[in-house]
Amino acid sequence: METTTIRQPSSLQLLEEMERKFRFIPMEAILKQDVLRQGLDFSQEVLNRNLDYKSKDYFIFSFDHIPLSEMKKGEDRKAPEEVKISGGHFGLQPTVVSTRNNPNSPYKVNLSENTPHLFLDGVDLGSLEFPPIPSWYRHKTQSGKFPGEIAPVIEWGYLIYLTVFRNCQYFGKDEECAFCDINHNYRQQKNAGRPYTGVKDLDDILEVLSWIDSEDEIAKVYTITGGSVLTNLKKKSEVDFYLDYPRAIEEKFPGRWMGKIVAQAFEKEDCQKFKDAGIQVYHPNYEVWDKNLFEKICPGKTSWIGRDNWIRRVVDSAEVFGPSHVIPNFVGGVELSQPWGFETIEEAIRSTGEGLDFFMSKGIVPRFTTWCPEPFTTLGTQAGPPLEYFCELLTKWKETFEKYSLPTPPGYGEPGVGNAVFSVSAFMDVIGYRGRN
Repeated sequence: METTTIRQPSSLQLLEEMERKFRFIPMEAILKQDVLRQGLDFSQEVLNRNLDYKSKDYFIFSFDHIPLSEMKKGEDRKAPEEVKISGGHFGLQPTVVSTRNNPNSPYKVNLSENTPHLFLDGVDLGSLEFPPIPSWYRHKTQSGKFPGEIAPVIEWGYLIYLTVFRNCQYFGKDEECAFCDINHNYRQQKNAGRPYTGVKDLDDILEVLSWIDSEDEIAKVYTITGGSVLTNLKKKSEVDFYLDYPRAIEEKFPGRWMGKIVAQAFEKEDCQKFKDAGIQVYHPNYEVWDKNLFEKICPGKTSWIGRDNWIRRVVDSAEVFGPSHVIPNFVGGVELSQPWGFETIEEAIRSTGEGLDFFMSKGIVPRFTTWCPEPFTTLGTQAGPPLEYFCELLTKWKETFEKYSLPTPPGYGEPGVGNAVFSVSAFMDVIGYRGRN
C-alpha cells in the first residue's frame, strides 16, 4: 500500500495505473472517486447551451472548490446537479456523479458533436447526460417558493432532500465540524441574492410533496435533515423540531416514500419516537473514526455529546430501527486532512477499517461521502487525498461488507455498476462487483 499523502495529479496514466492495481473494484468507481475529489470544469460553451436539465439546488452544502462569487462562468446557476458518464476511453457503464465546480480541475466538460463529453488530458472519457427537470418543478407554492428550494431531488430524481433547517447551532471553528460548510453555504446563497429558506415551513413541504405524489414515479425516498439544534428552534427541542416533519408527511402520505433522517446520535427512546413517526432509516453520522481526529474535526459533537456516547447511541439505535436500517456516514478523506490527519494512506485505512469492522460486525453498514475541501470551512481548500486512498477505501469497505455477508443498504436504490444513483461516493457502485482478471 502507498505510504505517502502527496497529492496525485489526475491524468490518464494515473487512472490506467489504478485500473491495473485495483482489480476488486470497477473502473466506474475509480473514475467516479477521482471526479469527486477533483471536481469538474464546465466550458462556457456547455453552460451557455440552455439545455433543459436540472441545475444545482445547493440542497445542503456547496460541494464546490471555490466560492460562488468566483464562479465567472455562472456555474452556480448553470452547472447540472449531477452528470451521468457513459462509454469513452474505458467503455464505462452509466455512472452518476455529483457536480463539484472547480475551474482548476483537470476534468473538462466540453462539447463533442454538440453533446457534452468529459475529457482528461484531451482524451474523451465518455458522453455526459444531465439530470432531467421533474415536471412538478414548474409549479410554485402558495407562499411563492419554487420546488427546488423546498424539496429538491437528487440522485437522478430518486431522493427528495428535505433540509428543513439550513443552519447549524454548532457555530464557529470551536464547534463546527471542520469539513462542514452548512452555515457558510447559507450565507453564500443569501449574499448571492438567491432564495434560500433557513427553516422550511411544513405547509410548503406538504404542498410540494402533493405534486410529487401525483406527478412523479421516480422519487422513492425522502431524507429529513438539517443542522444540529443545541438549545431550541421555533421554541422546540431538536427532537421535537425534527419530529414534526415525518409525522406530518406520513399522516398525509402514509407509506408513499421511504422516510430517512440524518441527525445527531439520539438516545434510544428518542429514536423510537422517529420510528413511531414513520422513519425507517437512521443516519447518525460519526464523520471520522479515530478518537483524536474526532475530537479535532468534530469539536461541537465532542463537547456536547462525546465520541464514546455517539458510538454507543449508534449501536443502541440498531435495537430500534434494525441494524441494516442504521447507516451512519463518515467523510472519506478527512483522515488525511491537515493539520491533524494521518501522515500515510496506510494509517488512514487502518483506522477507518477498524471503524468499518466495528459497525459491520454488528450488522450496521456505514456509508461514506467523499470529502470536498470547501473554501470557507476550518479545513479550507487544501489538497485532498490522492486517488489511491479512495481506491484503498473502497476496497476495504467492499471486503468488510462481504466478510459479514451484509444486505444492500436500504434507501439508496439499485446497487452495482451501471445502476447506482448515490452520487457523492462510489460505495453503492462496488456492491456485487466480481472483479477483473
